[in-house]
Amino acid sequence: MKKQVKFPNALRTATLSAGLFLSASAFAQQVVVKGNVVDETGEPVIGASVKVVGGTLGTVTDIDGNFILNADKKSTIEVTYIGYEPVKMQAGQNLTIHLKNTSSTLNEVVVIGYGAVKKSDLTGSVTALKPDSKNKGLVVNAQDMLSGKVAGVNVTSNSGEPGVGTQIRIRGGSSLNASNDPLIVIDGVPMDNNKVGNTMGNSASNLLSTINPQDIESFNVLKDASATAIYGSRGSNGVIIITTKKGHKGQKPEISYSGSVSVSQKKKTYDMMNGDQYRAYVKSLFNENDDAVKALGTANTDWQDLIYRTAVSHDHNITVAGSAGKFLPYRVSVGYTSQQGILKNSDYNRYTAAVNLNPSLLNNHLNLNLNAKGMYSKAKKADTGAIGNAVSFDPTQSPYNFTSQRDIALLEANGGVQQTLNNFGGYFNWLTSASAYNNPQWPFTRFSDAPANPLAQLELGGNVEKVRSFIGSADIDYKVHGFEDLRLHMTLGAEIAKGTVDETQPTSYPTTLYYGGITDNENFKRNLLLSAYAQYYKDFSKNHHFDIMGGYEYQHFFFRYNNSWIQYYPQSDAQAGNVFKDTKDIDKYENFLVSFFGRANYTLMNRYFFTATVRDDGSSRFKDHWGLFPSFAFAWRMKDENNLKDIKWLSDLKFRAGYGVTGQQEGISNYLWFKQYKKGQNYGQYPIIGDGTIYTPLYYNDKLKWEKTTTYNLGLDFGICNRLTGSIDWYVRNTTDLINSAPVAALAGSADKGIQNIGSMKNTGVELSLNYVAVNTKDWYWTMNYNLTYNRNRITDLNGVSDTGDPVTTGDNIDNVNKVLAYQTGYAANSFYVYEQMYDKNGKPIEGAVVDRNGDGVISNADKYLYKQVAAPVTMGFSTRVEWKNFDLGFSLRASLGNYVFNNFEQGKRLKTTSSVWCQNAYLANRPVNTLGWDSDALESKLSDYFVQNASFLKMDNITLGYSFNRLFKSGSWKGISGRVYASCSNVFTITNYKGIDPEVYNGIDNNIYPRPITFQFGLNLTF
Repeated sequence: MKKQVKFPNALRTATLSAGLFLSASAFAQQVVVKGNVVDETGEPVIGASVKVVGGTLGTVTDIDGNFILNADKKSTIEVTYIGYEPVKMQAGQNLTIHLKNTSSTLNEVVVIGYGAVKKSDLTGSVTALKPDSKNKGLVVNAQDMLSGKVAGVNVTSNSGEPGVGTQIRIRGGSSLNASNDPLIVIDGVPMDNNKVGNTMGNSASNLLSTINPQDIESFNVLKDASATAIYGSRGSNGVIIITTKKGHKGQKPEISYSGSVSVSQKKKTYDMMNGDQYRAYVKSLFNENDDAVKALGTANTDWQDLIYRTAVSHDHNITVAGSAGKFLPYRVSVGYTSQQGILKNSDYNRYTAAVNLNPSLLNNHLNLNLNAKGMYSKAKKADTGAIGNAVSFDPTQSPYNFTSQRDIALLEANGGVQQTLNNFGGYFNWLTSASAYNNPQWPFTRFSDAPANPLAQLELGGNVEKVRSFIGSADIDYKVHGFEDLRLHMTLGAEIAKGTVDETQPTSYPTTLYYGGITDNENFKRNLLLSAYAQYYKDFSKNHHFDIMGGYEYQHFFFRYNNSWIQYYPQSDAQAGNVFKDTKDIDKYENFLVSFFGRANYTLMNRYFFTATVRDDGSSRFKDHWGLFPSFAFAWRMKDENNLKDIKWLSDLKFRAGYGVTGQQEGISNYLWFKQYKKGQNYGQYPIIGDGTIYTPLYYNDKLKWEKTTTYNLGLDFGICNRLTGSIDWYVRNTTDLINSAPVAALAGSADKGIQNIGSMKNTGVELSLNYVAVNTKDWYWTMNYNLTYNRNRITDLNGVSDTGDPVTTGDNIDNVNKVLAYQTGYAANSFYVYEQMYDKNGKPIEGAVVDRNGDGVISNADKYLYKQVAAPVTMGFSTRVEWKNFDLGFSLRASLGNYVFNNFEQGKRLKTTSSVWCQNAYLANRPVNTLGWDSDALESKLSDYFVQNASFLKMDNITLGYSFNRLFKSGSWKGISGRVYASCSNVFTITNYKGIDPEVYNGIDNNIYPRPITFQFGLNLTF
């Protein structure tokens, strides 16, 4: 009996011990899996599903893409999210999981004109770009995110000046005199391309500066006419749709901060003679008693070094995002940017604020998207003329005194050195008699043809540009109750902006000595939008899907300017305080655009996609208001065919074909089609009729019509092994009825030339985009992106643009009168119109020797020819990012091949004659250390193709190293702080054979360009 009693007790004890041992073993094999899920750009993926394979445990990622999950140590974790390829990984701690799009799950929604479609269903040439948050370098404005990232899109900043404008071209230019700028659409509001800042030259304010780059969710670039024709007369140059970030349903309140500090420096200056070299050079050309030698100073001044500085900038952004209950997601952001320019007295300060509310009401039938964005910027504009003057200025002169034998003798004989120095604000300038002022206190003024003292230009003036802008939109989308296949959508939008330019030039300012000057300019614009459409979806069976949309749009554009320039007599003048000159320019204008549009999509068997769009635009800029713009497109998802679907290595294959017509009405006057008269000034009167005021007739053309571009596009999208995806497109763009300035018949107004529809142009091109994920493992992730664009531009007809049939010159002057750019039938727009230089057997240019191309024995204008072009036929972009655990390293390269630049600096410094050194017997001009040393100043010497130089380049735009961290200082229910620290360098290096400072010259004439600096940036992103 006892044994029988003990046996059960022993068994129970053994069983209990074994259970405890097994439980302990199981507990020891369990781990807390922590991880972060991001997409291909490094952005967190919110709401991704994370589960243990073969088990029931699971969770979802939070707003930062983080998750925590208990799992066995040897178990496998699977992460899934709609539109991305599932990822499986062994359980562990501090995992970083990268999700990537694949062709088999292309459910990503792409925003197109008046709607959105799945990426897999696109029929047109559309590129969707989500900015890479970890490999972007210095980003001040939205276009910085696009540069080098999209095939067919070329982004060139006008210069390195803070807040400066940018030239964006999609598939080359399609117009000669109208605008070539793409249409920008921000949250459904098509923007007005008129700028309210300083619109003169390189200082043109930046349209895209109105939006904070940190608020941008995505770019969608519409390139072919089948995609852009829905925008009709404004879609000819392509469309860039910008969508800003929003809050998410059920999102807990999150506060995030992003900030950076950057240091910028000049990279390169012209190699000019220093003071000692220049003194020796002048003395080698002139006798000791010549005025040129007596004009030499005693200083040794590096003027280029004096005008530049090390610039320190910083940028800060704070965002609060969340959801009020389950129906009102919100996002609020504020930002501040302070950017110093490397040129003294230039900087840019910007304040931005944005609010987004996107509630869903009536059981998700009524969806609202409310956006408000405000921006205030204040920019100090330095006189960029100081850049060229610093290159030319005599290095023997002191910036702040007169030290030459000649000047001291002149000044001591006429009131002393100090009096004129005071008049000049304490700065040296080249002297000439001021007897015309009839003021004994002003015996001298500046010789106006001489370069002004660049330091005086920068430090005495005060040019301040202020811009205030507001962009607001309200999207109302209603899915009809009981008839859910029908959506009614309405967008209300407004773009309002005001810009002022205030400049005060004292009487000592070198370019306005004695009178000074006050500029007071104000520009105002208002763009109002009403857009409404109905959209009907219907699946009649699994093989037939219809999507039909029709709508109406009204836009009103208003612009007003009030500009004034006033000068007063100085205090020392007998008329002190009286107005010397008062110039005013006041005007306002408006135009209207009324449109009806529609689109029909039909999908057959989920493999064959047909799209047709039409837009009927009515513009107030033409007498015949209406223009019709249709498009058709077809796509074939070849991968889903029976003979291809089982090929495992082929993950995607789709063919696209498109045709469309777009119009152009931007960049021309609003009232050309009816007669106008300009009122004369008070001094121009003819006292016969009324009060004698003269009214001059202006040019008008009531036959002017739309400039039209017809585009054909063939494309192929492909994917290989779920790692390599890409697309290749071929296109032809034919533009007819070019809006051109051409000779006009008598009595067409007072002009001898005017805007007419004459000529045609053709662009042909190929685009290639590749995206490759080379490595995607637990600790390593490596992605690469490459794009290539080839575009051939040719003018096919210009009959009637020129009286003689000669090329028509265009572009900026290279001196006071001469131009080197022109266009002509059979050549690219903006080709160089120059003489053909002759060379000796050693390849050196022979001075004054150019080719007599017409063989008449005389060198004349008829011997000039069209040579090369400004725009690059080939552009490329490459970016890559490697991640190891929490570290990331990325860089971006950009190449331009076949672009040419007229080196106006070398042209202007080519001479070695005494008159080019001691100019007009009044001032000395510095010389480069190495120069051609020519004597001839003949026209064929100036306009030689020797100065048209190959400016092809390879640039590293940025390189960035970062470290990401999660849940720092986590405590209790508080998840801690997540974020990233990084360091980057922008404008790292340039490889080129071009002889100038920078081969990237937007207008093809290298002269007085504000240099682009190299910038070192340190940044921090935090989420609380």
